[in-house]
Amino acid sequence: MAVFVSSRLHSYVCCLLFIIISQASAQPGFLDYFCLSDEGSFTANSTYHTNLNTLLSNLTSNTQIDYGFYNRSYGENSDKVYGIGLCRGDVKADECRSCINNSTVLLTQLCPNQKEAIGWYDKCMLRYSNRSIFGLMETSPLFYTLELVNATNVDRFNQVLDNLVENLTGIAAASGDSRRKYAAGNATATNLETTIYGVVQCSPDLFEQDCNRCLVDAFSRIASSGKISGRVATPSCNIRYENFRFYDEPSTTADAPAPSL
Repeated sequence: MAVFVSSRLHSYVCCLLFIIISQASAQPGFLDYFCLSDEGSFTANSTYHTNLNTLLSNLTSNTQIDYGFYNRSYGENSDKVYGIGLCRGDVKADECRSCINNSTVLLTQLCPNQKEAIGWYDKCMLRYSNRSIFGLMETSPLFYTLELVNATNVDRFNQVLDNLVENLTGIAAASGDSRRKYAAGNATATNLETTIYGVVQCSPDLFEQDCNRCLVDAFSRIASSGKISGRVATPSCNIRYENFRFYDEPSTTADAPAPSL
């Protein structure tokens, strides 16, 4: 992220950025964020700024929603703001709302005047924009991480992981509905020393084929690495796998059959 300032303000701005980024790093479960400049910026106390604050303060106000997906819009014409909050499918309603509300505070600090921004926590995602983002399959911006440790049997591990993610992708895309497109499960195989636990999820406003395409594209970023854990997140979908169980009782489970060698 490039910041251009006059020399007079340079020290102050650098100090302020350091404080904000340090606060972000200290947030439990905070993963990554992007301030997107393509859609422009706004000035403090402008109509757009007021609309954004109004939208974010009311994003999770509907307590009847217990499935972790919030989407709202507020304002009119060029000052209209669209927002989406999405929690991992196993996260309880109160914890979900708390995660999204924390995200609204942090993301607006990290992106103080961009009209479009996105941020990911371990258990939720928040994004907002001045363009309609509902029902769009978008695979960028994205972030991904991979564990430095390799699996003991890389080829076997990759095959079992591929099979698991393929199974879960089919379940999330085909069996999900407009409230939740999520699947979690585990897989193991003979001569594989560890069980692989995985979660895949799409924004539930996607069509089945878009959900499937998003997950396939996302997984291609981390597939065949042979690493014992990894994750990738985009605006429209996310995938995570570990060698330990990291999710609560899933809404949908799938035990993938072991591949033949």
